Amino acid sequence: MSVNWEERRDNKVTNTSRDAYERDYARVVHSAAFRRLQSKTQVLGIGDGDFYRTRLTHSIEVSQIGEAIARRFAKEMAKIGSDDIHLDLFVIRAICLAHDLGHPPFGHGGEVALNRCMMKYGGFESNGQALRIMTRLGEYHEKHGMNLSRRSLLGVMKYPAPYSQVVAWEKYEHAENSGKSIFKAKLFKPPKCYLDTEADVVSWVVWNLNDWPRVSRDFQCGVSGEHHKTKHKSFDASILEIADDIAYGVHDLEDAIKLKLIGQSAFVDRVSAVDLEQFCGWSNGINYEKLVKMLFSEHSYKRKKAIGRLINFCIHYTKLDDSNQHGFSHPIFIYQAILKDEARTILDKLQKLVKNIVISSINVQRLEFKGQKIITELFDAFATDPKRLLPSEHVNHWDEAKVNMNNEHRVICDYIAGMTDEYAVKRYEQLFAPREGSVFDMF
Repeated sequence: MSVNWEERRDNKVTNTSRDAYERDYARVVHSAAFRRLQSKTQVLGIGDGDFYRTRLTHSIEVSQIGEAIARRFAKEMAKIGSDDIHLDLFVIRAICLAHDLGHPPFGHGGEVALNRCMMKYGGFESNGQALRIMTRLGEYHEKHGMNLSRRSLLGVMKYPAPYSQVVAWEKYEHAENSGKSIFKAKLFKPPKCYLDTEADVVSWVVWNLNDWPRVSRDFQCGVSGEHHKTKHKSFDASILEIADDIAYGVHDLEDAIKLKLIGQSAFVDRVSAVDLEQFCGWSNGINYEKLVKMLFSEHSYKRKKAIGRLINFCIHYTKLDDSNQHGFSHPIFIYQAILKDEARTILDKLQKLVKNIVISSINVQRLEFKGQKIITELFDAFATDPKRLLPSEHVNHWDEAKVNMNNEHRVICDYIAGMTDEYAVKRYEQLFAPREGSVFDMF
């Protein structure tokens, strides 16, 4: 049961003015991967405007919501006199800010494209790539990436199983995978997981946690031909997941309304008074009609007030659960954040609204398709002649991986996954556009 949560893989500490979790938070904030999120797509493509959210602003909002949930829980735990496990706000801030570090350019479309490119080489998944950045690729340590504490690394693992255990290979076997840059995206969605390349890191993180075998192998088995889904996660990761859901469901709705991608009639058609009954009963002075008017008001402060009320409702209906229905022995798995049905129903409706009207719209899908083509052709070019086309630093990584028989294609995947949307476009134009590119280009 005894776990040193503050321990790092390299535990040398030169600055003792901050505790371990404060240093974790600082390393995420000051990392290159975090800065790049400002130029990575959340839902709408970068460059189409300066109002809507990017991966960076989304991550900041997730952190604020996660901290609000954690503060409520800390008060509840203090009231019941629980000292089973300390809920640290710096851990929550760090993992919420870090959870999207692994997202490639062009949003989830880019994730699908990279997964297809890496089919023969272990696949790709953005949550897994975030862990990879934190433990291998980050700039704070020669070998251990950001070299974060054990607890922060466990907290960022929302899906604690390796790619190889949850992937439905038959899903891909029936898909067209001829190597062409044009493909059906829905056939190559990755499972939610960490990457097998980080198996040794995960083993270190969960050392002495007797619950881990069940946490990592207990799946929700879907229909035949679909990926497995993990059932369990750590206490911190459960807070992160709910905060992420709230930010996605409510804040992305705000962007869509502001940009007139979702109109009042479309909202009323798909989200009824019955759907929002619990919210209206909880939110003093706001009934369904008033909420709709506030959301679609021309005055931004009214819309912001409605969005804030929806966020607060979801936070209020996030429950601290210590019932331990799964019979775990360690508090890190016994305690869980659970979004009550009253809020989950509303959040699901809002997420579905954004997905069906905005994400599935032909304009967004065309941009996603273009991004997938860019990523696929970049990958093919680099894989065909890496020493000619990759930057020198990545050529060295390629050579090292080849000598060590350590999956050199992962080097290309890491390079592309780290690109911003704009960088990927410029790199593509440099290689493929006849009138673009110069010997003075700094790539």
